Amino acid sequence: MKISHAVLSASVSLALCSCDSQAPKAKGEAPQKVDVVPVTSAVMNSDLTLQGHLDAYETVDIYPKVAGFITEISVDRGSVVRTGDVLVRLTAPELVAQRAAAGSAVRAAEAQLAAVRAKLSADAATAGHLAAAAKTPGVVAENDVNIAQQTVAASRAQAAAASENVAAARAGLRAVDQMASYLVIRAPFSGTITERNLHPGALVGPSQAPGGKPILRLAASSRLRLSVPVPEDATQAVSIGQTVTFTLPGAPGQSFTAPIARKAGTLDPRNRTMTVELDVANAGAAMSSGAFATVKWPMQRSYPTLQVPTTAVTNDQQQQFVVRVTKGVAEWVDVTTGLSKGGKIEVFGKLKAGDRILLRGTDAIRAGTRVTPVAAKPPTPPPA
Repeated sequence: MKISHAVLSASVSLALCSCDSQAPKAKGEAPQKVDVVPVTSAVMNSDLTLQGHLDAYETVDIYPKVAGFITEISVDRGSVVRTGDVLVRLTAPELVAQRAAAGSAVRAAEAQLAAVRAKLSADAATAGHLAAAAKTPGVVAENDVNIAQQTVAASRAQAAAASENVAAARAGLRAVDQMASYLVIRAPFSGTITERNLHPGALVGPSQAPGGKPILRLAASSRLRLSVPVPEDATQAVSIGQTVTFTLPGAPGQSFTAPIARKAGTLDPRNRTMTVELDVANAGAAMSSGAFATVKWPMQRSYPTLQVPTTAVTNDQQQQFVVRVTKGVAEWVDVTTGLSKGGKIEVFGKLKAGDRILLRGTDAIRAGTRVTPVAAKPPTPPPA
């Protein structure tokens, strides 16, 4: 069948029209309009959310200083005690025998000292009489006077030695008495008994076997330590005495404050954090040792940094960047980020204050794309 020249011409015209409708946009078409904001420079103040741990300010395991049998434990788990309160009483029969022997040694030394002093007194009197008689020629030989004086010197030396023996015996008695005083165990500081492991009748001693449990465990309850592992980049932003806010799971809706008391001064190589401690007043024992705390950690740079809206930072799964617009041309600038607050975030890269960047970064606008920048107002920061 033959097709007329007119029909063929019409078909070609329709095909050309169809192809023209799918052709790319002309190069002279106006560039896409984009919202841009300037890069700013300021000192960033922010807060980090860190996890801390509450511990008793002081904790001690109660072991005896001498071997003995427990006769009485006057406290139990949860007992609140004050410094000097009696916690445990022990008995040790061998200490009674040691004290008796030490007392006998003191009395013997004192008796010996009394005898030596009496002899010294007699020898001194004899030497005095002989010396007086020797003043009359021919009554007493000079040799007898010398012998009497030497006897006095010897007696005086014996008296000094006997006096030292008495002092040593008395020191031995005091040592036994001191050991006997250890049979009564008192609280070294005020706090709460958190653990009791033994009962009357148990034999205990100062040298506990490996893994041996203490009689009691005492923890100070009116003051706590809040230990916070602080990341390396946040350790320089804190100072001793600075107040920090924290919350506890056991007290919903409440917040607490405490001053920074001390910091380790060295980083833990395992996680690159430094332990910082806060002193927490715990009047009324409202907080419990062992609890976890959520800490609002203050951050403040000591120098200004470049900042952009958080929406300006984007990535294409290979790099993190912002889109800078220079003379109507888009450019990807690689950045790393730092602190963020109030809808703004620190950026570090080949940027400077005043550079114009896309308010909403996107990888849809490729580097080299021509755009029309439109000054935009940064987004309103979220409520604190």
